[in-house]
Amino acid sequence: MAERRPPKVIVTKIGFDGHDRGSRVVAAYLRDAGMEVVYTPPWQEIGAVVKLATEEDADVIGVSSLATDHLLVPKLMDALRAAGLEDVQVIVGGIVPPKDERLLLEAGVARVFHPGVALGEIAEAVRMLTRDRRSLLEGTL
Repeated sequence: MAERRPPKVIVTKIGFDGHDRGSRVVAAYLRDAGMEVVYTPPWQEIGAVVKLATEEDADVIGVSSLATDHLLVPKLMDALRAAGLEDVQVIVGGIVPPKDERLLLEAGVARVFHPGVALGEIAEAVRMLTRDRRSLLEGTL
């Protein structure tokens, strides 16, 4: 049954970066690609995102960053692990310098997308990460 439902994605912005045009475009594209998208307004706290991921049984959390808020993502990863949600995949999109990208990947982020990436590439990554997550969960049942 779980494999038949579409990927469920939370698209969010944590921290104080209010530039949300890109995240709105990505959220709309993923929705139009057949995914279930939960879009949050900007300025989310990490605890609120973790709570939402639990309530929504999210497969993937997409975090948008244009003003260094991606540096909060390692704390999000820690909070997800503490909540028992290490299976929820996290992707980050936006302006992420190479040294920060390494930090995010080391913290457990699945993918980092830079400005100009094709929206179809993001959608395919979400589908793949959802398949991987659900296969992992089925193996633990």
